[in-house]
Amino acid sequence: MTQPKHNVVIFLGPPGAGKGTQAERLAQDRGLTKISTGDILRDHVARGTELGQQVKPILDAGQLVPDDILIALIRDKLASMDAVRVIFDGFPRTGAQARELDVLLEELGAPVSAVPLLEVPDQVLIDRIVDRGRQAAARGEAVRSDDTEEVARRRQEIYREQTQPLIDYYSARGQLTRVDGVGSMDEVYGRILGSMK
Repeated sequence: MTQPKHNVVIFLGPPGAGKGTQAERLAQDRGLTKISTGDILRDHVARGTELGQQVKPILDAGQLVPDDILIALIRDKLASMDAVRVIFDGFPRTGAQARELDVLLEELGAPVSAVPLLEVPDQVLIDRIVDRGRQAAARGEAVRSDDTEEVARRRQEIYREQTQPLIDYYSARGQLTRVDGVGSMDEVYGRILGSMK
C-alpha cells in the first residue's frame, strides 16, 4: 500500500492513557514526524531564535504561550517539510487552536487524516498513575509530583474541560474515532491502526 504524500494525525487522550507511547510507535511505523509544541518551544529557546526570545519570558513565568505564537511555530515547522507527514501530540489544546491549525493545513494542502481519541475510564487512569508512583517508590526512584490520586483526579477534570470542545469539533467534522484504551499496549495499538483505515 502506497503511503499518501501528506498524513496529519492528531492524537487525543487523557493523562495516563499511554498516548505518548502509542504516538511514538505510530510515528515510527507510519514514517511520521511527532510534533510536540513543548519540544519545538524549547528548541527555539535553546537556539535563541526570534521566536525563542519571544517565548522564553513567557515559559520562565510558567504561563501559557499565546495561540498566535504556537501557530507561528507550527507554521515554521510544517513549511520546512516537502510532505506534511506528522502526528500532533498535545496540540491543539483548544477549539481556537484547532480552527487555526485547519486554516494552516488547508494552505499547505495537507488536511487532517485521522483523529484517534484514546478512551480509558477515569478510575483506571487514576489507578495507573498512582501505581506508576508506587512502582517508582519501590525502585527507590523519585516519585513524580503528579503521581498522586488527588492530582490525578484534578488532571482528569482539567483534561475534560479543555478537551471536550476538541472532541466536539473533530466529531462534527467526521474525523474523530474513539479507541478503547484499556488492554495491553499491543491490543490498544492494534485498535488505533484499525481506527485509521
